[in-house]
Amino acid sequence: MSISVVVPVYNSEGTLGALVSRLGTVLEATGDPYELILVNDGSLDRSWEMALQMTAQHDWIMVINLMRNYGQHNALLCGIRAARYDTIVTMDDDLQNPPEEIPKLLAKLEEGYDAIYGTPVRQQHGIWRDLASSATKLALQGAMGVQTARQVSAFRAFRTRVREAFAGYRGAFVSIDSLLTWGTTKFGAVTVRHEPRTVGASNYTFRKLLAHSLNMMTGFSTLPLRFATYIGFAFTLIGLAVLAVVILRYFTAGDSVPGFPFLASIIAIFSGAQLFALGIFGEYLARVFLRITEAPPYIVRDAVNPSGRALPASKEGSSRSSRGAAP
Repeated sequence: MSISVVVPVYNSEGTLGALVSRLGTVLEATGDPYELILVNDGSLDRSWEMALQMTAQHDWIMVINLMRNYGQHNALLCGIRAARYDTIVTMDDDLQNPPEEIPKLLAKLEEGYDAIYGTPVRQQHGIWRDLASSATKLALQGAMGVQTARQVSAFRAFRTRVREAFAGYRGAFVSIDSLLTWGTTKFGAVTVRHEPRTVGASNYTFRKLLAHSLNMMTGFSTLPLRFATYIGFAFTLIGLAVLAVVILRYFTAGDSVPGFPFLASIIAIFSGAQLFALGIFGEYLARVFLRITEAPPYIVRDAVNPSGRALPASKEGSSRSSRGAAP
């Protein structure tokens, strides 16, 4: 089973050397052809310079430098499109996903699945990060099923042919997990270790994760629109109930429901529901606008293949340049 490991890199000069060393040991032990694709997502430190040094020392490493910071999933999409082997493994650059756990994912994949997630025994995150991750998984439940969505993580292994389902995707908002559901329903999971972060702090804040969840729900699902429909239907029932109370009081007591607070509360509730629904419609309209403008998910500044030859920058937001041979 030939393997392409894709790692988005952002401000990881402190972990990059150890990551490459441990990956080399693990991949070499498989006895199969392998490669490592490092995608520099606009790092502000020396990550790109270190990545260039890595590819000069190892002919199985390819490095790609994006024009700016596009986000983890956009960088992953770039690396996934550049991969050339049968199986793709994605993982973070902070070593919280131990490279030594990759064989577990590959073994589970051989049981007939198309995509496998490495589910941590115990996540080493804070409470706000865990809450935001839960929101992301909630957004995936409709497409992947409840059980599979709960096991989603950045540590994945999937068959490269699955990417054919989203080969033409050019939206600015990217969710790898949502795109994988376009190509398969055969998802599985295996329990893996999740080690504490030893260098730096996580770049995925609660705000970013929450924004990603919103982008995923409005960019790859109609669930929010259905929710707005349910809200409208529920408040219609409330309005009918209020009308019934008013009519009943008129016939039983001979007067209407008194009090400005009652009327003001009803107006506020219905106005809030309408604005909430309009906000959801606005999010979808924004996505349509961005798709019409054809903003690419990423632009490649330059790349270096295993032979050390610089490749031309991509103007179409995809990596389709020729590659050197890997072992």
